[in-house]
Amino acid sequence: MFGVEDAETEAAIRAYVKLMRASHAVSARTAPRLIAAGLTHTQLGVLEALLHLGPLTQRDLSRKILTSPGNLTDVIDKLAKRDLVARLACKEDRRSVRVVLTEPGRAFIESLFPGHAADIGAAMAGVTGEDLATLDRLLRRLGTAVSDD
Repeated sequence: MFGVEDAETEAAIRAYVKLMRASHAVSARTAPRLIAAGLTHTQLGVLEALLHLGPLTQRDLSRKILTSPGNLTDVIDKLAKRDLVARLACKEDRRSVRVVLTEPGRAFIESLFPGHAADIGAAMAGVTGEDLATLDRLLRRLGTAVSDD
């Protein structure tokens, strides 16, 4: 490989390319439902996090869905315009704001999520059982190693 002398680095690059291609392929498979619902993957991530975890501060949401605070503000603004989420002042810390699902937001994500989950299942159907468990373990290890740096 041009400019790479180390076999470990070359193996890492090859794995990285495969990881990115697989990620794009799964995203492409799930995109039509989201587009039809008028959502981006990041907007869905916010709604899904709030559905499964409950109200979160913008800081916590930013960490959960791996987006910058600036981007998250824009995402929340767009979801709030659609009355899917609302911002509430934190009683414990007046500097913080919690993001919550509105009733229409809860109904929206509860109706959308099962189909989205099925789309993910279909996109990943080529990897099943023990291989899926191994992939899960390896990706968690990779994510933890990268975030520890």
